[in-house]
Amino acid sequence: MDKIDSILDSLKKSKFRAKFVLNEKDRDYIDTKGMDTIQSHAYDFVKQKLADPSRFIDGKQTAFRGHPVFVAQHATATCCRGCLEKWHKIEKTHILSSYEIDYIVSVIMRYLESQMAEKT
Repeated sequence: MDKIDSILDSLKKSKFRAKFVLNEKDRDYIDTKGMDTIQSHAYDFVKQKLADPSRFIDGKQTAFRGHPVFVAQHATATCCRGCLEKWHKIEKTHILSSYEIDYIVSVIMRYLESQMAEKT
């Protein structure tokens, strides 16, 4: 099992994280836009909302709904720098590297792919 699968398995055991699942509107949006577009959105959100911790009040930058990526961020503890530090061991005091951004988006996408697979 790789690191992402291991972390996602641990997150499923959290009562708080387990509450976040895609609804029909989220699933329809993903079906309509396609995973490549959703991945592009995930990169945009991570770069805008998480990359530079000095620009945000941690814990307030990710909405709970309104886009499937937001749901995924809360489910995967990639919603704020505090959660990234606690669950993913990414220190919250520095600007994210491109490797860290790629990792975060990979976690989000793996979650979304698993949620979409569950619907079929």
